Amino acid sequence: MEKDFLDVVCVGEALIDFVSAEKDIILEDSPGFLKAAGGAPANVSVGLARLGKRVAFIGKVGDDSFGRFLAKTLDDDGVNISNLLFDKKHKTRLAFVSLRKDGERDFEFYGENSADTKIKKEEIDISLIERAKIVHFGSISLISNPSRNATLMTAKIAKEKGILVSFDPNLRLSLWENLGDIRFQIRGALKLADIVKMDTGEMEFITGSADFKVGARYILEQGVRLLVITLGKDGCYFFSDKTEGKERGFNIKVKDTTGAGDGFVAGMLSKLSEIPFDNLTTEDLHRTFRFANAVAALTVTRYGGIPALPYREEIDSLLRFTKKM
Repeated sequence: MEKDFLDVVCVGEALIDFVSAEKDIILEDSPGFLKAAGGAPANVSVGLARLGKRVAFIGKVGDDSFGRFLAKTLDDDGVNISNLLFDKKHKTRLAFVSLRKDGERDFEFYGENSADTKIKKEEIDISLIERAKIVHFGSISLISNPSRNATLMTAKIAKEKGILVSFDPNLRLSLWENLGDIRFQIRGALKLADIVKMDTGEMEFITGSADFKVGARYILEQGVRLLVITLGKDGCYFFSDKTEGKERGFNIKVKDTTGAGDGFVAGMLSKLSEIPFDNLTTEDLHRTFRFANAVAALTVTRYGGIPALPYREEIDSLLRFTKKM
């Protein structure tokens, strides 16, 4: 039945961002922190829901006040949390964040043995995957088992069933024990992905090249069908086996870059869920990434991850306004 379909299922971590109450300061000098729901796949799920999409989140949080706060946050935004599990033995992951004047961030994570790393393959609700148009995941859940095996299983099942798989490497080097393992795991994940979003630093780290065309060739050779490289305020480049192009960004005042990439992914997947992927034209991709750039642009005008993600009507308004200029 149509009511049972899902546009996107997001798999991975939900965590708490504690953002410094004072800006332009290093973490050790912060006088206090403001709590915000976060975690890249969780951010993407809320971003999609606010854009009017049917979305589910699969993951695990601690059976603690922070885990319950995360579940309520996602549920309040209309995300299906039937497969968001609570762990009584392990706590919810925390991240402390300070902001520089330019809106860029300084991170410290707490939760090496956190609940999000403990989700098991047998705890995944396969029926959610089977109902989706797109399954999306990131790299944090690939750091250790059992979450690594659970995440890769969802991607493999989706791939086998002809469901589109989206992957965002979302590198957080401090969370990994060694650089070689990061490259190994991410390169393995690329072989399962149809759609990949990364920034320029991630592309160079993964492919060994700062040249967009060289890096894109490597990524596409892994079986990826659509690659987008984000450039912040300058927009993005996109590459497929059929076409390539650049979509310019928006000239907008930045307050906080937290969640910008996740907002971009939400905007991208929102549009891609509406178009037959096998027949994407260059014009389709320009429209998709203009929309994604608009979501990211509005996200950086506000503080926090999930609290900053915009609604569909806000994006439509921005696009109408800029079209007139």
